[in-house]
Amino acid sequence: MKKNEIHALIGENGAGKSTLMNVLSGTYPHGTYTGQIIFDGHECTFKSIRDSEKIGIVIIHQELALMPNLTVGENIFIRNERARNGVIDWSETHDRAKQLLTRVGLQENTHALICDISVGRQQLVEIAKALSRNVRLLILDEPTSALNEEESNNLLALLLELKKDGITSIMISHKLSEVTRVADTVTVLRDGATIETLAKEDISEDRIIKGMVGRSLVDRFPKRLPDIGGVVLEVKDWNVSDPLITDKKVLTDINFNLRKGEILGLAGLMGAGRTELAMSLFCRAYGSHIHGTIIKDGKEITLHTVKQAIRLLSVLSLASLL
Repeated sequence: MKKNEIHALIGENGAGKSTLMNVLSGTYPHGTYTGQIIFDGHECTFKSIRDSEKIGIVIIHQELALMPNLTVGENIFIRNERARNGVIDWSETHDRAKQLLTRVGLQENTHALICDISVGRQQLVEIAKALSRNVRLLILDEPTSALNEEESNNLLALLLELKKDGITSIMISHKLSEVTRVADTVTVLRDGATIETLAKEDISEDRIIKGMVGRSLVDRFPKRLPDIGGVVLEVKDWNVSDPLITDKKVLTDINFNLRKGEILGLAGLMGAGRTELAMSLFCRAYGSHIHGTIIKDGKEITLHTVKQAIRLLSVLSLASLL
């Protein structure tokens, strides 16, 4: 790839995208793979992620690496503290953090705790954190997966601005509309191998899909004729509090029902409570102060152990709700 471009890496789950990025960033150290990494004409043999960061390669994982109970300013300079004679200069830390937040278009108090700001804002803090390390190659793994449409558009616009500032980016994404919008080149992976790399003029959703699955898709959204029966599971007024902060409500008055032969989807951004819902329903494996009603086949049930959950919900898959 060339300097100052946005390169998209595309492939189905398991194609090897994240593994490759972990190699490029030093998360998987030299010696655990074969082949060469050439950056600015020099071969790189990273032993750790610190080695890659020293030369300006920074990766932002899909699961953000921020400390929820530290401030925005503290998170931006984790492992890169503003210190003199071994003592952290908090004034410089927050002044510099404010400058970096302005650069990424985020108006946020640098003294605010990470746990008190939205996921979209946390993503921008991660990018500010990368900029604090003088990033030259920014790797983003599914950067918009937990963002709403407005936040996603703002992030993509920021990548285009960073490109103007001389920062090269690699973006992993399943959202083809975003890829075709911002990518200068696209590499398609399938089963751990490179299928092709597309130049700007060759990038299209159909071409990318064909490379990903190995064939042209005549009907991307085939019609389905489900055979839906009666209600087999009903959840009423389900409430769950945080297991550690018991006065913090995680789920409030959740209601839904599931019918025979039906696949029920729960939609929501990261942190919306989908996993917490499934775990709290399944033998109360998550949360505190749990109350509400579970009705299976017309009868109310109470689940306190894994054995009970497996026996009473044997025909259901709560994981499939996510």
